Amino acid sequence: MSMNRDSITAEAPSIPVQMTANLVQGGRLAQDSLKRDTWMELPSADDISYVQKSIQKAPLVAIPTSSKADFQLKIHDNELNKHHLQDLANGKGVAEKIAHAPVQQAVEYNLGDSGASWRMTKLKAVYRRAQESGLDVDEVATEYYGDLKAFDDAREEEIELERRQTYGEGYIAKDKPSGELFLERKIGTGLSDANESPNRAESEDKIKTESVDPATDPKEARQIDQTALNRLKAQMMKAKLRGSAEASGLESEYNQAMASFMRSTENSTVVLGAMDSRMTAGGRNGEVKAVETKRGRERVLVEENEDMSIEDMVKQERRTRNQLGGDGQRFAERIVKDSKFDNNLEYMDENAAKLAKRVQKSENSLRNTAISDYKKMNWILDNCPLCHHEDTNTPPVAPVVSLATRVYLTLPTEPEISDGGSCIVPVQHRGNLLECDDDEWEEIRNFMKSLTRMYHDQGRDVIFYENAAAPHRKRHAGMEVVPLPYNLGEMAPAFFKEAILTGDEEWTQHKKLLDTLAKAKQGLGKFAFRRTIAKEMPYFHVWFEIDGGLGHVVEDANRWPKGDLFAREIVGGMLDKGPDVIKRQGKWIRGGDQRVESFRKRWRKFDWTRVLTDA
Repeated sequence: MSMNRDSITAEAPSIPVQMTANLVQGGRLAQDSLKRDTWMELPSADDISYVQKSIQKAPLVAIPTSSKADFQLKIHDNELNKHHLQDLANGKGVAEKIAHAPVQQAVEYNLGDSGASWRMTKLKAVYRRAQESGLDVDEVATEYYGDLKAFDDAREEEIELERRQTYGEGYIAKDKPSGELFLERKIGTGLSDANESPNRAESEDKIKTESVDPATDPKEARQIDQTALNRLKAQMMKAKLRGSAEASGLESEYNQAMASFMRSTENSTVVLGAMDSRMTAGGRNGEVKAVETKRGRERVLVEENEDMSIEDMVKQERRTRNQLGGDGQRFAERIVKDSKFDNNLEYMDENAAKLAKRVQKSENSLRNTAISDYKKMNWILDNCPLCHHEDTNTPPVAPVVSLATRVYLTLPTEPEISDGGSCIVPVQHRGNLLECDDDEWEEIRNFMKSLTRMYHDQGRDVIFYENAAAPHRKRHAGMEVVPLPYNLGEMAPAFFKEAILTGDEEWTQHKKLLDTLAKAKQGLGKFAFRRTIAKEMPYFHVWFEIDGGLGHVVEDANRWPKGDLFAREIVGGMLDKGPDVIKRQGKWIRGGDQRVESFRKRWRKFDWTRVLTDA
C-alpha cells in the first residue's frame, strides 16, 4: 500500500505544451481586462506624514523711518466720528456742504407749533437709522434733510422743547431757530466767518433783551426763587463756555440775584404757634433733663426725666397724644437707638425699663421738625386741586358743579369707572371726612340724598365710598359717588365684603369688617359712621345707604392698593371694565371739561343748593 514519491510522479498525467500555452495566454487576457478601483491604487498610508510642519513666515521688511515728524492725520478704527474725520482729511464732505451756508436762515414754522411732533419724529428716525446702519449721523441727516442746516435747526427745536417742559411757565421761549448749533458746527470745522459772530451776538442780545429788561432791576421786578437762580446760573455758565461777550454781564446779574436771594432767605421767618405744632407749645422743664456729657452739651441733647411730677405727666400726655404712629412708633424709635437690641422675650424682660423710655428730641430738632411739617403742609395746600386759594382768588382745578356753603359737588377724574359719577368734597382741606364738623356733614348728607334721587330717576342704584388709607399724605378728603345698575347695586355689599376680607393681612388688631349699616339700624342712625371709626385711623368706608355700610381699618398701608385702586378694582370687576380703565387714575385739568354742562342739565332738577341761591 505504501507508495513513494517517484511512483506518484511517474503516475501523474502529462499536460500537453500547447494547452499550457493557451492557459497562460488566457490568464493574461483576464488579468488585463480586470482593473482595480481608484481608492485601491492610492499610495500607502505609511508614506504620509501626520505631523504638522511649521509655516514659513515671510521675512519682516524693515520700514525706513524718517527723521522728520509725521503730521499726517491717523484715524483709528474705533473712532466714533471716523467718516467725518476722513472727510475732513480728504478736504471734502461736511466742509464743502456747510462752507457757504448762512448761519441764520428764515424758516416758515415756529418752534413748538402744530408741526413740531412731525419734525421730532423725523429727527428720531435719523438717529435710529444711523444707529441701525452704523453710518455717520451727518451722512444720514443729509439724506433725510438735504443739508445739515435743517438738521441742526431740528436739533435746536428738540432742545428748546425739552427746556420748555423742564422750566415751565417762567421760561422765556424762542420762536425761531437761532442757528446756534449750526454755528458751533462751523466753528468746529474751522469754517466760521468773522462776519457771522455779530449775527450771533445780535441774536443773543435779542434773547437777553426779551428775557431781562435792562431798565428794570431783576430783584425789584420779581421775587427771586431757587429755580430762577438756577436758570440764571446755567445761562452764565453757558456764556462762559462759549466765550461770549455777555458772560461778564450775566455774572454780575447772577451775583445780584444771589445776594437778593440770600437777603430774602435771611429775612423769611416762620412763626409757628401752638395750633401749628403742639410739640413746640409751652416748656418741657419738668419732662426732660439735659445730658451732662461732652457730646450732649455740644449737641444740646436731652433725655427723659424719670422724676416727673403728676402735672408734668399730664402736660406731656396732652402734647403727645393722638400723634401719627402712636406708642408703636415711639417703641420703634427706642429699638433703633438700642444697638444691642435682641428680638426675644428674655432681652425685653431684662431691659423693660430701658425700652419703656421715650426718645426725647432736643429743642432744635423739634423746631426743625415743626418747620418742615409746616412747609410741607403749605406745599400740599398750594398744589391741592380741590382747594380754593383765597389769597390769589383762584378756584379749584376740579370743576365745581354745585356749591353750598361748606361743601361742593364736582366730577371725578377721567376715565370714570362708571359713567355719570360725581364727588362730594368739603371746601376746607380735611384729611378725611371724620374731621368734618356737623354743618359740613349736614350738607354732605343733603348731596347724598339728592344724588340718590337723581340716579333712581335714571333707573340706577348708587354707592358712596371714601378711601382715607394714607393720612400721612394729607390729601383733600372727598366722597366718591358711583352709580350702578339695580342688579349690581344689590350685590355690591357681597363684593366689597369679600374684597375687604381678602385684601388685608390675615391677623389684625382690629376687626376686619365694621358694619356701620347694622349699627345705624340698631339706634345710632346717621352717627353710626362717625362713632365707629376714630378720625386718626387710616380707613376705607363704603356706604350702601345714606346712614352706613361697611368700614375697614387699614393697618398695613404698604399692602393696601395705591391711590383709589381698591374701589376701582371692585367696581370695575362688577361692571366688566378693562384694565386700561381700572388701573388708570387721572388728574383734574383746569377748564375744558365737556362733561360739566351735560351733568348740570341732569342735576338741575335735584339740586338742593338752588334753595340757597334763590333765597
